[in-house]
Amino acid sequence: MDQWPPVTVVVCTTGNRPDMLRAALKSVADQDYPGDITAVVVFDRCEPDLGVLSDDPHRRVTWTGNTRVPNVAGSRNSGILAAETELVAFCDDDNTWRPGKLRAQVALFSAEPEAALASCGMVSTQERVFPGDHITFDDLLRSRLPSATTSSFLMRRSLLLGPVGIFSEEIPRGFAEDYELLLRAARHAPIPYVREVLVEVPPHEGSHFYGRWEQIADSHEWLLEHYPEFRRTRRGYARLAGQVAFESSMAGNRARSLRWARRALLASPLEPRTYAALAICSRLVTGEWVLRQVQARGSGT
Repeated sequence: MDQWPPVTVVVCTTGNRPDMLRAALKSVADQDYPGDITAVVVFDRCEPDLGVLSDDPHRRVTWTGNTRVPNVAGSRNSGILAAETELVAFCDDDNTWRPGKLRAQVALFSAEPEAALASCGMVSTQERVFPGDHITFDDLLRSRLPSATTSSFLMRRSLLLGPVGIFSEEIPRGFAEDYELLLRAARHAPIPYVREVLVEVPPHEGSHFYGRWEQIADSHEWLLEHYPEFRRTRRGYARLAGQVAFESSMAGNRARSLRWARRALLASPLEPRTYAALAICSRLVTGEWVLRQVQARGSGT
């Protein structure tokens, strides 16, 4: 591999955050990376904004539509298929990169040709940096690891189109597609990790999934069905089962919530989401109260 090979950056947008899209593209163009970078903007279910395009030979910006399923997995896969380089990175339209992001990752990635994916630290309301040099499959069974956000991904296209595979378009509603790809990439080979904050995720309103509790529960249940390895770690299984229980309680599906709460408790009595789900189902507290407590502590559900 050349020392500084060309890189394609896939930037997905639904067109409703034009200022953020421009900030994301500027952060890509401002990389101190010596090689060429092409940003491919994937416009999903919206008209393309041709004003963001650039014919700069070293920092091109091109576009494509979402030619696959109408969700974020389809958008990202459309960008992968439109790429013409071996290295493919991702930067969501509401995120930005710090200038040294690609240089640090490519230098690390080049030394590990068997790896499918590299990651790095991020900051939103708090800094999140994984404490090791590699993320393993077992690490991801234990935790989703918010320190490995999608906008930190640098991947090998040949492995995406080969043994690892592209983003799953089978996950219900496309939720948790990034986590599922992390699992596959780490099962293929440990994920090299740059222990620096190189991705910024500004806090803002507008998650496409916020409040869609039944859909999120469907996706987490799908993960448990398709990854029996979660049974290898009781805490890891309880974490996801507890999430299904909590999300189902937020959706008002009491029977489903209690079913998954029982499974979570049998796996591990230490999963806090299980108790939140039981409290909501018992009408001891409201879901809104639980969310306020979570937000006050700065942690996720």
